[in-house]
Order: sequence, then C-alpha cells, then structure tokens
Amino acid sequence: MILFLSAALSSCKKAAAPTAADNFLNYTIPEVPVTQDYVVGAFYTNFGSTFPTGSIQVPTVGKYGFPGGTPTPAVMQAQIDQASVAKLDYFVFSLRSPTQDNGNFKTDSNTIVSFLAAPNATNIHFAVSYNLSTGSLGITNSGGTTGNGVTLETNAAKLLGFYNDIKRLSYWMTKSNYQKVNGKYLLIINNAQDLNSNDNVALYKQVRANLTAMGFDLYIVGMQAQWSPPQRYYYRFQNCVDAMYEASMGNINNDTDRAFEFAPFCDQNFAYWKQMIESWNMEFIPCIQPAYNNQVSNAGNTTLSFVRTNDGSFYRTFTNIAKRNASKSRLIFVDSFNNYSLDTQIESTQAYGNTFLDITRTEFKTN
Repeated sequence: MILFLSAALSSCKKAAAPTAADNFLNYTIPEVPVTQDYVVGAFYTNFGSTFPTGSIQVPTVGKYGFPGGTPTPAVMQAQIDQASVAKLDYFVFSLRSPTQDNGNFKTDSNTIVSFLAAPNATNIHFAVSYNLSTGSLGITNSGGTTGNGVTLETNAAKLLGFYNDIKRLSYWMTKSNYQKVNGKYLLIINNAQDLNSNDNVALYKQVRANLTAMGFDLYIVGMQAQWSPPQRYYYRFQNCVDAMYEASMGNINNDTDRAFEFAPFCDQNFAYWKQMIESWNMEFIPCIQPAYNNQVSNAGNTTLSFVRTNDGSFYRTFTNIAKRNASKSRLIFVDSFNNYSLDTQIESTQAYGNTFLDITRTEFKTN
C-alpha cells in the first residue's frame, strides 16, 4: 500500500517547466570539415558609373565605377587575382533581356567583355544570370482576365523574345572558361518565381530543346524569394529546373526573430529546402553573404540589418550553414563579390583586407 501511494503521489507531480534550453532552435552551428572541395560562384555587381554613395568600405583597388558597363582593366585584373585568393570557381554576371532591353543588355555585356579581356581571365570561370523582368516581358502574377495574372504566352512576340533571349545568352557559353555543372552549361534565372506561364514545364522543355539544338545542354538554376517555402511556386520549378536557391537570406524583411536567431533559423530553413527540393529530384544551392546592411544607401532606413564584423564571424558561421545543407554537386553561391550598396561584398577593402577572401577559401576548399 505504501509503495502504491508513493507511486501515485509521484505521478501527480508537475512536470518541469520548459526552458529556453529545451527549444529546438537552441544550438550553435558546428564547424563542418572540408573533405572535398565545394564549387563556389560569386555574383558580380555592376553598380553603374560611380561608386555607391554611403558605402562604409573602400576597395583595396580604390573606388571604381562602370561607365558604360566597363571597369578599368586594372580593376578587373586585380579582382580576378582576388578571386584566386578566395579560390572562387567562377563569377556570375547578370544580363538583362537582349530583345526587350537591348541598351541595358549591351551595358551588362560590356562587363563580361572587360572580364574576358583581362590577361588573367583564364584563372577563373564565369556564368551568366538572366535577369528576368516581368515588365519587359509583359507578364504579371495577378490580375488579367482570369485574376491569375498575364502569362508569357499572352503575347506571342514576347514569348518569342524570351526564347531568343536565352539563345542570345548562349554566345557566352562558347567561351572556354564558361562554367559547367556535371558537364552541362550553367544558366541562372533571377526572379524565376515570377516566370508566369500557362505551362512552365513545357516552357522550360522548349528552352532546353532550343539550346540543345545549338549544342548546349543546360543546367538551369532558378531563384526564389528569400524566406519563402519551396512549395509556394512549385509549378514554376518542379520538372523545370535542375536546382533552386533562395535570394539573400540576410534580407530578413525586418523580422526580429530572424535577426536574433539567424543562424538556427537559416539552418532550419536551408535543411527544409534541401529535403523538399531533393525529393523533387533537384538540387538545393545555399546562397550566403558576409553582411546585409540596409543603411548603406539610406542612413535613415530603420530596417534591421546585419552589420559587418571585420573578424568575419557572421560569415564564417554562414559558410558552415551552407556546407551542412549543400546538395550532391556541392554548389555554393556567394552574394556577392562586390555589392557595396548592401555591404555584402567579399572583395578586399582597406578596412578588412583579404579577410573574407581567406574565409571563403579555408571554409570551402581542402587545400
């Protein structure tokens, strides 16, 4: 009887109240050893004729611009040397529509021409990102006669222009140092979640057929907005592209939880994306940055930011989040090499030197 009463009393005791230590987000990101090289591409930014006003960093090469899209040869040569320090595999250059926005396309192209003209250009590969513009292509994601937006097929000339855009981009794939993934030519589509089509599967199938006929089998990577579930636009990606990535996760949309618990939040997000995307027989590409500062271009902006620390601790943690969640091809995107408008650059500066180049190398390469 005494034993029975003791057991009964014990079962009535209140369970210990949960604490912060019990939360599934209560963990630190471990260092992930590099046993095999990752394939790292950095987005290269053409920010116009003058260096971004308000930038808190000054490049080692000095403040530079892109008049007509063309950096000075000395700047480009030095940047390629810096890419070698980081052991970057390739730069990613953005290109606007050749058929719908030809003036800006020429400006974008001049950046690549300058890169290829550098005497050390063969030291690094490059790839292109098609800068999808819904306005140029006449498509919307809402409204129209059905309420579901205006699809690309609505205007036959715009549809043909889109197909011809991708054909035009294949010119760069003829270059010997164009980046490939598993033997296929890498093509990135920016804002791919906005590619509103009657049938995205058929659309991408036609894109691939057009380029295959020209001798280029594509490895297509589509971008979706940051901090969004992959299923949101599954019909625009599934059975369409080979891989997906999220835009800059440092852009937390002023969410305080993401700001104060960024590492576990981002790690959980990436892990979910990887699981879901791979279940669709696609690959997930983590995209990282060393900072994200909304106040660079507007000092009065009250949006939460990740201000750069010169020791690179935030970036080093981010590299390990990426390594934990990369897919089998071990692809990593760095956003960016030189976007001073948001302070996301890893380019060498007078303040922190080669710190972020060195972290990129040591965190992603075996040697």
